[in-house]
Order: sequence, then structure tokens, then C-alpha cells
Amino acid sequence: MIDAAVKALAQMFTQPLRRVLLKAVGLALLLIVIIGIGLHRVLAALAANGATWAEQSSGMAPHAAWATLAWVLSIMASLGIITGALFLMPAVTAFVGSFFVDEVADVVERVHYPAEPPGRALPLFRALIEGVKFALLALAVYLCALPFLLLAGLGVIILFLANSYLLGREYFELAAMRFRPPAEAKSMRKDRASYVFLAGMVIAVFVSIPVLNLATPVFAMAFMVHIHKRMTGKRVELIEPAR
Repeated sequence: MIDAAVKALAQMFTQPLRRVLLKAVGLALLLIVIIGIGLHRVLAALAANGATWAEQSSGMAPHAAWATLAWVLSIMASLGIITGALFLMPAVTAFVGSFFVDEVADVVERVHYPAEPPGRALPLFRALIEGVKFALLALAVYLCALPFLLLAGLGVIILFLANSYLLGREYFELAAMRFRPPAEAKSMRKDRASYVFLAGMVIAVFVSIPVLNLATPVFAMAFMVHIHKRMTGKRVELIEPAR
């Protein structure tokens, strides 16, 4: 597993994957900015409307005081959005990764496993469905774990374990579905659930590093291609020796 992680890290910045990396990082940043702007406008409007309602209802304090309160609440909302973006990063990068999984896997397979049959590219629609399903599942898990963030240490541990499970599950199945039907890929993941979870912990560590986590789709897919290969063992070569 360590060898797979080292190989994935080493290959991330090589010329064949550099273009994919830039595209994945750019799209992830664009989505985060769009989500952040949308949430900020909604929360700022709610803060301003709430301050106006409180001013009209109470009749207390000058207008400037209520306007200042609305401004403070808006700043707090902005800080909350920035913090929230860190927790949403796994969901965002997994959705982004659904666009590039086959580009990454093709490069890894061609460089490290040239004598083995290449995987079949997932239909874009299928990859997008998997990305959306993962993003929605991640949001549901994060909302359930959110109350535990009040218990600082416990909340961080719960989110880390949740990320390990979700990221390991998502990227392993995407790697496995290049060689087998979706149902078989999911069954294989369940049969080796502990190993896939441990591999997911490696990705969860990566996604917890600010800035670097924007590259999660490239690292995670490259890493899981190696993990899937190790789990399936040696494969039959494309060209058999002449008899």
C-alpha cells in the first residue's frame, strides 16, 4: 500500500498527468468558488433581513448598530463558508474526479502495467452518476457528523473515518469498474472491505492537506489503480509466447 501511494505521488506531476492535474484543480476551484459565492449571498441576505426585522420589531438601538450587526454576521458567515469548504472538499473533488478517472487510469496502466490488458473506459454518464451519488452520500454523512464537531476531537475523528470509508469506496469501485461490471466491482470492494478502508485512509490524509487536496482526484485514482491491480494479482499478458 505504501508502494502504491509513493508511485501515485511520483506520477502525479509527470508530463502525461500534469495536464489532467491542472484541469482537475481548475474545475474543483471553480466549483468551490461558485458554491461559496452562492452561499455567501444567501447568508448575507438572511443576516441583513434578520437585522432589519429585529430593528423594526424592537425599535431599540440606532440603525447604524443594526447595520453593523448585519455586517458582523456576514463576515462570520464568510468564515463559516471557508471552513465548510474544507469539509466539503472530498465531495467536490470526487465529483470533479468523475470527469477524469479514465484519463488518469489510462496513463497509470500504460506506464506501470504495459503487458496487461488495459481497462475499458467508463461511459461518461456512468462516471457522472457515480460522482453525484458519492457527493450526495458525503453530504449526508457530513450533516450527520456535524453535531459531533462541537466535541472537537471526536468530530474530527468521525469525519476522518467517514472520509476514509467514502473515498476508499468511491475510487476503488471506479478503478474496478474498468475491468468488471458495476455489481461485481461493488462485490469485490465488500469482500475486501477492510483493505479498501485502509487504502481510503491514505486518501483521507491526502484530502486533509489544504491546497494539495485539490489534486485528490488524480492521486486517488492513480493510487486505487495500483491497489486494484494488487488485489487481482497477476493477469494474463496480451501476447502469449509462440509455441
